[in-house]
Amino acid sequence: MIKADRERLNKLSELGCVVCRNEGRGFVDTEIHHLKGHRWSGMGKRASHQHTIPLCPVHHRHGGPVDIGYHQSPRQFEERYGSQADLLEQVNNEI
Repeated sequence: MIKADRERLNKLSELGCVVCRNEGRGFVDTEIHHLKGHRWSGMGKRASHQHTIPLCPVHHRHGGPVDIGYHQSPRQFEERYGSQADLLEQVNNEI
């Protein structure tokens, strides 16, 4: 990992979950989500650290009673919270 990657990941962690903030919940601790899809990564490869967004464990992995996790259901996640590209653009503007 290069210095720019470490700096980006630190800044994302300081932002908190982008979905929780957009939903008016304030700061919630995050996990780093590497964007999925051919646009950001090759077959079986993870996207670069520059193509990441901050998501809490609920929005990242497993969802909850009223929330959708990206890895639980990518299509439903994007329908409800916005596309990965839109969320990436948002956090890039914020940092």
